[in-house]
Amino acid sequence: MNSFPWLTLLVVFPIASGCFIFSFPHKGNKLIRWYTLFICILELLLITYAFSGNFQFEDPLIQLSNDYTWINFLNFHWRLGIDGFSIGPILLTGFITTLATLAAWPITRDSRLFHFLMLAMYSAQIGLFSSQDLLLFFIMWELELIPVYLLLSMWGGKKRLYSATKFILYTAGSSIFLLIGAFGMALYGSNEPTFDFQILSNQCYPFILELLFYIGFFIAFAVKLPIIPLHTWLPDTHGEAHYSTCMLLAGILLKMGAYGLVRINMELLPHAHSLFSPWLVVVGAIQIIYAALTSSGQRNLKKRIAYSSISHMGFILIGIYSISDLGLNGAILQIISHGFIGAALFFLVGTTFDRRRLVYLDEMGGMGTQMPKFFTFFSVFSLASLALPGMSGFFSELIVFLGIITATKFFFLSKIVICFVMAIGMILTPIYLLSMLRQMFYGYKLFQNQNFFWFDSGPREFFVSFSILLPVLGIGLYPDFVLSFSIDKVESILSVYLYK
Repeated sequence: MNSFPWLTLLVVFPIASGCFIFSFPHKGNKLIRWYTLFICILELLLITYAFSGNFQFEDPLIQLSNDYTWINFLNFHWRLGIDGFSIGPILLTGFITTLATLAAWPITRDSRLFHFLMLAMYSAQIGLFSSQDLLLFFIMWELELIPVYLLLSMWGGKKRLYSATKFILYTAGSSIFLLIGAFGMALYGSNEPTFDFQILSNQCYPFILELLFYIGFFIAFAVKLPIIPLHTWLPDTHGEAHYSTCMLLAGILLKMGAYGLVRINMELLPHAHSLFSPWLVVVGAIQIIYAALTSSGQRNLKKRIAYSSISHMGFILIGIYSISDLGLNGAILQIISHGFIGAALFFLVGTTFDRRRLVYLDEMGGMGTQMPKFFTFFSVFSLASLALPGMSGFFSELIVFLGIITATKFFFLSKIVICFVMAIGMILTPIYLLSMLRQMFYGYKLFQNQNFFWFDSGPREFFVSFSILLPVLGIGLYPDFVLSFSIDKVESILSVYLYK
């Protein structure tokens, strides 16, 4: 069964199936929606079947490899493969994309193009998480940007063109550094260029050149993660995008930056990664505090949650640069955990906006008694975001804490300072999240307003919310379910750093 090109099928199937959407009647919105949802569910089932039947979880090496020659002149291959680090983001992509398609049910304008773009993103994200070729990684990185730009500019809010332009300038501009770094690494020290991750991971570079490669890749991934001060595109994008697009942005797109930091910067350029790690741990700690404080001052509900995401990305950054077993495992768990929680919060924000057409917190109030189901789900996911024990956010942040404490690279005093700053960030998180809940759901502000037509969560919205709640609770109660995927791969990555 391993000889079957599972990964090629998983990458090509969504976008190839999406091409058939344009043969559907222009006004057949219901048919288009059901067809897209069917493709997403079928892709998720194929992912589950391929991994459960053919992936050896105790093996840290690349599995399910596909390697086909694409461009002989550049020695460019269609080279795919997965390991324990890839499997979590791929499953997350399948799950969140399927639910985002269901969340996009109310969209009727240009329905064919909208759903095609959703499937194109699906293929690009699966392709990126399974790429074992640096040039193919870049192509999938760029392919994912085009659907996001169109989804934002065509189905966004009033300032959608400004936000879409800012998004593409930041992300496409930073991608130039990724392309330059890819060709630089491929051409160095060899008459025949190669983009193969396996070969590049054993390549040695002059120290200055490795630093330059590292900085170039870091800029590309820092924009996508995002890392301050390259984060300003994210609140504007979330503030204007449709909530189904926000689910993909918060759930998957931000995690691509973290994935790239580990897959390329950490694995391929270990000397530079070790050199930069103390500085970037400090940046991660500052980011937690800065974004949490900024989130508290946001009147716009979507921007408040967007800054919350930026704050939580600080934990991922600290986990990656702690260069410790616990820290990296905690970062991987935070990638998965925040993927679910961030997608859920933006879905709930969007569905409540559909009902009240308000987005500013100081205009809200008194919705708890009118919308008890939404109130319950919003409260639960907010508590998960602030790391309540029993939820997935608790263990991911706790393991990052333990990772920085047990890291051998840092002095005792510096670890105490970093942990203290992280603790302050965890104190600030309940402040802006609980104040958000108070302003939205408590009080009497809207009780006397008879112009609002209130109705609670419908079956579709309840299903999406409950579907995301299950893994949030499941990971919170049994985090080893996710950690078991990556623990052997993490040990393999960190074994390189034992000799530094």
